[in-house]
Amino acid sequence: MGNSMTIRCKPLSGVRVLDLTQLLPGPMCTLHLADMGAEVIKIESPKGGDPVRGHDGSGFSPMFLMLNRNKRSLALNLRTAEGAGVLRRLARDADVLVEGFRPGVLDRLGLGSDSLRAENPKLVVCSITGYGQDGPLSQAAGHDLNYQAIAGVLDQSGEMGRGPAQGNFPIADLAGGSLSAAMGILAALFDAQRTGRGRHVDIAMTDCVMAHNIMATSAYNSSGHSPPRGMDYLSGGLACYGCYRTSDGRYLAIGAIEMKFWKAVCDTLGRRDLYDKGHLGGRAGQVARAEIAAEIARRTLREWLAAFDGVDACVTPVLRIDEAVDHPQIAARGMAVRASHDALDDYVQYACPLRMSGFEFGIGRPPPALGADDVELLAEAGYDDAAIDALRRAGALREPG
Repeated sequence: MGNSMTIRCKPLSGVRVLDLTQLLPGPMCTLHLADMGAEVIKIESPKGGDPVRGHDGSGFSPMFLMLNRNKRSLALNLRTAEGAGVLRRLARDADVLVEGFRPGVLDRLGLGSDSLRAENPKLVVCSITGYGQDGPLSQAAGHDLNYQAIAGVLDQSGEMGRGPAQGNFPIADLAGGSLSAAMGILAALFDAQRTGRGRHVDIAMTDCVMAHNIMATSAYNSSGHSPPRGMDYLSGGLACYGCYRTSDGRYLAIGAIEMKFWKAVCDTLGRRDLYDKGHLGGRAGQVARAEIAAEIARRTLREWLAAFDGVDACVTPVLRIDEAVDHPQIAARGMAVRASHDALDDYVQYACPLRMSGFEFGIGRPPPALGADDVELLAEAGYDDAAIDALRRAGALREPG
């Protein structure tokens, strides 16, 4: 941000979010909301809290540290009548509640969307599940791999002639359970500000990842059948778009779809004879791809980066994480943030990726210990010391210490 720009309130300042989620999808969603200024109250089970905390149940794993800054923690047993009562009280003054239980769980606890919104009509309740609130799989267990599999995404991941590839980027969890959930919450919140009426946002990670499966479905619409794995436009069928192994075992990513970029690649390789072969499909495309692979295999990654330096051709190195976090572009954007914690001396977390005028990302709170904010939050909600002690005796809260 320029020094002359006045930093206004963060865009979600004043928005209170009750976060009942755990693991990755929901916490990543509420991390974005918290970074943009929302007050996020992370409600965890007193017995161990969010499983991402680690095997001991109350610690700070690297993943937990990355997902839970700028949040407060309330350890609350929702399966007790007293704990459910606390949540109902908190929900009366909240703007958003995010949950990731199987459909019907909160209803059985008396904490369903309709019940909570009867007391607070402006409340937005977002339910994040694998398959949604209805349908034959609504009660089925699953994880990212299963949602990708049902949506037809996993079938397209991988190389020709090989099985589906399990990536280390959980697309359904993040595109579905995090980003799509945040989008739904913000749309409903915007409408609630205008009308005073909240909504129940039903996010199925399978739906969300399927809705973004454009390339393979486009090929299906054109031909009437699924494209072979590793042979579609972007998945390995064209020589101009793919990853190529260098002589030192590294990889060069070539994304030269437009002809001007492809010609620049061929010029740099000294292979102008391949100008008209970069966009061929089928067997001809594989032959051209093999020729490019043979050329790239002649030099190291460093040598190729030197050769392409200054060439506008959509060519980049395939970086490891340790290299990516130190890349000059990432540094210029301030995306990789080094941090320290009692549980981990040095770790990398990522800044809020949303840039907008009048907003500057910052870390106001470190990730909270389990139940670290119990007393403060309950006092804010109107509970005095005697009432808090009564909640502890009833098993609704975590015992101190």
